[in-house]
Amino acid sequence: MSDFVYLASQSPRRRQLLEQLGVRYELLLPDAHEDSEALEAVRPGEAPAAYVQRVTGLKLDAALERLRRRGLPPAPVLCSDTTVALGRTLYGKPADARDAARMLRELAGRTHRVLTAVAVQAGRRRLAALSESRVTFAPLTPAQIRAYVASGEPMGKAGAYAIQGGAGAHIVRIAGSYSGIMGLPLYETAQLLRAARVRQAA
Repeated sequence: MSDFVYLASQSPRRRQLLEQLGVRYELLLPDAHEDSEALEAVRPGEAPAAYVQRVTGLKLDAALERLRRRGLPPAPVLCSDTTVALGRTLYGKPADARDAARMLRELAGRTHRVLTAVAVQAGRRRLAALSESRVTFAPLTPAQIRAYVASGEPMGKAGAYAIQGGAGAHIVRIAGSYSGIMGLPLYETAQLLRAARVRQAA
């Protein structure tokens, strides 16, 4: 039984969700020379589910290499990645404010999918899960989009929004996992950590 897990994620939301499970974690963040963004490049014609699972696996490989390089004590390593998809079109993190406004215009008044892949390496075993949810946005006026982009919240978020933030006021319905939309599906994560024999309070 492991008392903690390494979390290879810079997302404060993932930390908060792990804390909700009562799981102790140590951050295993990239070194300055690592190009984490390059791992998120999309292959031509790649399906959203295949993409998010592949990127999560690449992030986990990079985290395991980081663990070896730093000579840290062994423990399970947890990675996760989230993407937003409208049909087969992927919406990652916006490049800038204009890109964020474009994404929000395209998602407004429509239902899209949020896919979050989770992977845990425990010794030689790799455990993985995929959470898929559907989110329906209300129609948005240009003024509403401008105000939301000006808040700065869309930056660094897949699909240019955070469901737990101001965007929540424009979401008509969700079907699936709220925590998965935030970036770490609690049910699937708890199951993987149990299989990896990580102690959790929840």
